[in-house]
Amino acid sequence: MTAHTARHSAWRSATAYLLLAVLALPIGACATNPVTGKNEFSLMTEAQEIQIGRDGDKELRAEMGVYDDAALQQYVEDVGMRLAQSSQRPNLPWHFAVVDVPDVNAFALPGGYVYITRGLLAYLGTEAEMAGVLGHEIGHVTARHAAQGYTRQITMLGSAALLSVLYPKAAPYAMAGAVGLSVLFLKYDRNQELQADRLGTEYSANVGWSPEGMEGVLQAISRLEGTTGKGGVPNWLLTHPPTPDRIEKVDPSVQALLQTRPESVWTVNREPYLSRIDGLMYGDNPHEGVVRGNVFVHPDLRLRVAFPAGWEIDNGKKMVTVTPKGSTDAMMLLESVEKPSGSSLEDVAVNDMRTSGFELLRGETTQLNGLQAFVGTYEGTMKDVGIVRMQAAHMALERQVFMLGGVAARSKFSEVRGAFSESIGSVASISREEAARIRPSRIRFVTVRQGDTWASLAARTGNVVKPERLAVLNRFDPGQPPPAGQRIKIVQNGE
Repeated sequence: MTAHTARHSAWRSATAYLLLAVLALPIGACATNPVTGKNEFSLMTEAQEIQIGRDGDKELRAEMGVYDDAALQQYVEDVGMRLAQSSQRPNLPWHFAVVDVPDVNAFALPGGYVYITRGLLAYLGTEAEMAGVLGHEIGHVTARHAAQGYTRQITMLGSAALLSVLYPKAAPYAMAGAVGLSVLFLKYDRNQELQADRLGTEYSANVGWSPEGMEGVLQAISRLEGTTGKGGVPNWLLTHPPTPDRIEKVDPSVQALLQTRPESVWTVNREPYLSRIDGLMYGDNPHEGVVRGNVFVHPDLRLRVAFPAGWEIDNGKKMVTVTPKGSTDAMMLLESVEKPSGSSLEDVAVNDMRTSGFELLRGETTQLNGLQAFVGTYEGTMKDVGIVRMQAAHMALERQVFMLGGVAARSKFSEVRGAFSESIGSVASISREEAARIRPSRIRFVTVRQGDTWASLAARTGNVVKPERLAVLNRFDPGQPPPAGQRIKIVQNGE
């Protein structure tokens, strides 16, 4: 959670822009698809693709942030540009960036804007694999998949119904706890995703990277899927066809490309890639707060909150959401108050809650471990739930107001109110010294010693990741032991 700005404003404005852009498109015309060479009906010109991408890029960079490593950014840009220049649309204004997001994902905007998260970079093992990912996203752009999606939806639904389709599903991170990154437009269909896989291997091969890189990515993501619960499936899987199906469908293209030149000619670049990600930030960025067990700590705000034990914490860019594992009966959230108004903290709290449809039942101004706060119980109505109650604390901190609260259906509220109260009562400031000690976890490398296990390696570095996740990070199934003498990735605790 960042220290400033509201949760949804950037995505709302980006989505509104794209909606207006689409509705303003001409009646339509036939255009030649750059990849297939076939004529197809389209409501979006190349100039409009570029304009949508340019404006979306500004919103995306402001919302997600660009990873602060100029050398890594240049490396990804160089690889991406070589791939793009080998594609059917080399003259687009291509841009490539690593975004400061821990989720495993990559995505593209129309017009040549391609992004990969630092979270995905951590799970790749070679430069050829990174080329496969970037090539896949380039394929979505070159084949004009976004334009096809817009045209299909407008044709089927008409412009009057477009808003109801675009807004709920298009914006990545548009709801608390959301993990999909559809990136401002409708989900690609299965055939488009498989075509992008094939194009990614072809672009890689055109430049000399091994086309097997794409298969390596899919295998790594498949392993990661196997160690992740339903709620935490990697984003690149949520928006793509099943991984085994993709591997099966892309393999013929890979095998055919491998036959075009000797094996020794293909570029893989394992060690050069690994050296590039040595020191890569893993997990939460401390500037947005970090999760340690059931405790959320924000060093910039010098704030600590203990959430209910066993609940799942999602540290989003603008909001922290916490839910009971396997249940949707209750939720806690921590967020900044946008444009607080009122002459007192109580006024600010009541006005803030009223804008969300909640009315105060009772409350009091108090101190939470030295922090001035107004703690109240509110009631309101939520869609698909009915009447709900919320216990919320509004706190003045670092010239801002923050809200920490828990909400549940009125019939369930008494069951979780104790947990809400305990978390609210745990809010406390941390010292400057403690805040200064909180640093990001990073990817590092060690050589496996005789007798090492994934569990011992994870414990040696502070158990930042579970042993099975550490195995997957290194391209092994969790049941396979780490081979002695091999150089492997670890996640070094930032504290």
